[in-house]
Amino acid sequence: MPDAELFPNDVSGITAQQYRGAMRHYPAGVTVVTLDSEHGPVGFTATSFASLSAQPPLISFNIAENSSSIAAVLKAESVVVHFLGEHQKHLAQRFSRTAEERFSDRSLWTTLETGEPVLHGTPIWVRASVHQLIPIGDHTLVVGLVTRVYDNTNDAPAAGPLVYYNGVYHRAEIAD
Repeated sequence: MPDAELFPNDVSGITAQQYRGAMRHYPAGVTVVTLDSEHGPVGFTATSFASLSAQPPLISFNIAENSSSIAAVLKAESVVVHFLGEHQKHLAQRFSRTAEERFSDRSLWTTLETGEPVLHGTPIWVRASVHQLIPIGDHTLVVGLVTRVYDNTNDAPAAGPLVYYNGVYHRAEIAD
């Protein structure tokens, strides 16, 4: 495994528990990633979303190697990343649960003509083709090329973003 050569287990002296404890204090926006698979819709909550490039439009997120969704992500040709608003804490929680529960309520989602599930009421989402998969540490970094942007923020009531901090979902206070 290449990572073992680059990052031997004893190189930092930091335990996974210490690292996770520190990272709990870094606020992150909350997204839900959805995709179509040969076994039906797949989705999960992700706080590792990032914008990588405007030209070309690239995004990224990480997925743990022990995630129930990893096999589907590794085979996916495209994904939809939903930027959750403060009113969607229930979706963040739902997509953090067991895989069987995530799409059990059909009233919460529909599918695009390309097959990916899209969650209702999400003010912004982006569809991206999977451009690159990079195994690193105990995660895979997914890089996507954005092929579609849905932005309903001008037509929808103003809602702040949903933020994850210290193990809890929060409403972000946005100053004018």
